[in-house]
Amino acid sequence: MIEEKDLNLERAVLIGIVTKDQDEEKSKEYLDELEFLTFTAGGDVIKRFTQKLDMPNPKTFIGSGKMEKVREFIEENDIGTAIFDDELSATQERNISKILNVKVLDRTNLILDIFAQRAKTSYARTQVELAQCEYLLPRLRGMWTHLERQKGGIGMRGPGETEIETDRRIVRDKIALLKARIKTIDKQMAVQRGNRGKMVRVALVGYTNVGKSTLMNVISKSDVFAENKLFATLDTTVRKVVIQNLPFLLTDTVGFIRKLPTQLVDSFKSTLDEVREADLLLHVVDISHPNFEEHIESVNKILGEIDSSDKPIIKVFNKIDAYKPEPFDPTDLETERSSEHYSLEEWKKTWMNKLGDNALFISALNKENLEDFKKRVYDEVRDIHVTRFPYNHFLYPDYDDLEQ
Repeated sequence: MIEEKDLNLERAVLIGIVTKDQDEEKSKEYLDELEFLTFTAGGDVIKRFTQKLDMPNPKTFIGSGKMEKVREFIEENDIGTAIFDDELSATQERNISKILNVKVLDRTNLILDIFAQRAKTSYARTQVELAQCEYLLPRLRGMWTHLERQKGGIGMRGPGETEIETDRRIVRDKIALLKARIKTIDKQMAVQRGNRGKMVRVALVGYTNVGKSTLMNVISKSDVFAENKLFATLDTTVRKVVIQNLPFLLTDTVGFIRKLPTQLVDSFKSTLDEVREADLLLHVVDISHPNFEEHIESVNKILGEIDSSDKPIIKVFNKIDAYKPEPFDPTDLETERSSEHYSLEEWKKTWMNKLGDNALFISALNKENLEDFKKRVYDEVRDIHVTRFPYNHFLYPDYDDLEQ
């Protein structure tokens, strides 16, 4: 029986695999994230399917026996969408659609769809449309054969729905048009960045849904949209912030995610330029998330890809109010105590201790330790500013001197 609150949600199943590179625990983590992505897009996950494989089946991603079980479950439970945790090739998507006879999406398609929902400005919509067109192009053949039964909803926003009767030539022309439009806007945004003067630029970066927008709102006293969903913020927001008497520019950027589609990295070049041109990065981490260390690695990887990993970085461990270690029973001889059982104080004595004053622990929501945060950011921005303009050093004394 579908609960009343779920009547407007698409019923979906998730499919993932367990390989030598992705064990059961890792597969569960990815499917947890995929379920949150599905919820963000407007779906209701009814069941998950996983299969152990040495490598994905080149024709159908999973084996024929498991595929038959998925098909039977879909038919018996009125499921409209099957979502796969990894990117499917055009051939795999086509073959799976024929077998399951429902809408088939992969992780990339799902993320692109959420971006299509969240894009508010014409620039963001253009970026998303370009990414969707580039994703669509190699899959057109399959789209011709099964799009007639796809009635919109998750995965069908943007060009996926408006370009049903297209062909490769039209899509290529559209891609060229969108790239030209983005190039023009990129030039305009580069001029805007140049017109901001010589103020120090600080960018908030981090995994999606770690609280960057909430922190932006608290520090800049602005009203940036924040919600407990993935990719709540898509458009870059720049605000002038003043701590004590020191002004600087603070940028809230789009959140990163594991397996971020390459089409999005390319399309959101200008958004990422805000990170590239920043003088200081505030890497916000949701310390209450059980896999926050992996999130840090994912963000560091993307920062490396956009040549920004060598910038000054302060790690801001957010949501300390929500942090709860896993309970540990010392009498349980079968369970070994590990990092998931650490208290916050124990975490601070691990590799985080090596970060020194470049590790901050706050709650943006409850405004805990915000004075420590402001002091550290002030000191770092001041050092950058005074290095750039040595004759201004007397204008901006140490933070402690200002408080006396």
